[in-house]
Amino acid sequence: MAPPALDLSALTTLAEGVDHPEGICTTPDGTIYVGGEAGQIYRVGADGVAEEILSTGGFLLGLAADASGRVYAIDNVRKCVWRVDPEERTMAVWAEGPLGRPFRTPNWGAFDDAGTYYLTDSGGWGADDGSVWRIPPGGAPEVWTEASHAFPNGLCLSRDGSALYILESYPGALVEVPILPDGSAGARRLLCDLDPAVPDGVALLEDGSFLIACYRPDAVLRWHPHEGISTFAEDVRGTVLAAPTNIAFVGDRLDAAVVPNIGRWHLTRIPLPASGIPPSYPELP
Repeated sequence: MAPPALDLSALTTLAEGVDHPEGICTTPDGTIYVGGEAGQIYRVGADGVAEEILSTGGFLLGLAADASGRVYAIDNVRKCVWRVDPEERTMAVWAEGPLGRPFRTPNWGAFDDAGTYYLTDSGGWGADDGSVWRIPPGGAPEVWTEASHAFPNGLCLSRDGSALYILESYPGALVEVPILPDGSAGARRLLCDLDPAVPDGVALLEDGSFLIACYRPDAVLRWHPHEGISTFAEDVRGTVLAAPTNIAFVGDRLDAAVVPNIGRWHLTRIPLPASGIPPSYPELP
């Protein structure tokens, strides 16, 4: 049986003063980084203070990190992925679409243990023209699959790296695409119909459940393959949770989630019933 939805009193504000944040990641030392709608990269200190370290001048969506603590920030204005060195406060274009096929709506990216980077390209809203890119270590971007085309948005990898879990935002769905031994994409499989919700970000817990942050409604959902879909936390007033977009795990046991609220200016901390599975932090040149 799915656990009951959390009372909003269990949710707390971790940080304020971030500009309609969407993307979030942690580095191996647990530092939180968040992106803003005008290209800002914020570093969130242990005291909850958000410091802007630089800006791309664009609109930042997905964030990921490598073993060295560098942040890979997707910019939907520049249509690229920036590699940001937070200590040096420098940035450089790390990936962009090839000539003749630029990224259209680059949205969210995640690394596997070997350093392969998977990137959703959402396409147009309602246009069914999205895709998922694959960038092998040291290689060029290549279209990995077009089977997930209904505005592919957030994604995460299975714990063993054998599958990619993708949120499609319109109509809402959680789908699985196997990663075959040769690195190619297997057949898309529907795991959970989420329509009419607009899911945005997804992350896995140790108990086998998925947490799903939704742009609409103002909620975080939980899906478990044996227990189905349930509401994990919801705010009908849209103030504590205000269009939560993505999920990062924090704490010594990764027993809390932090979600950015693109509808407002803060990050929300949510206690978890099980530890989160950490992202991969590959060694990259």
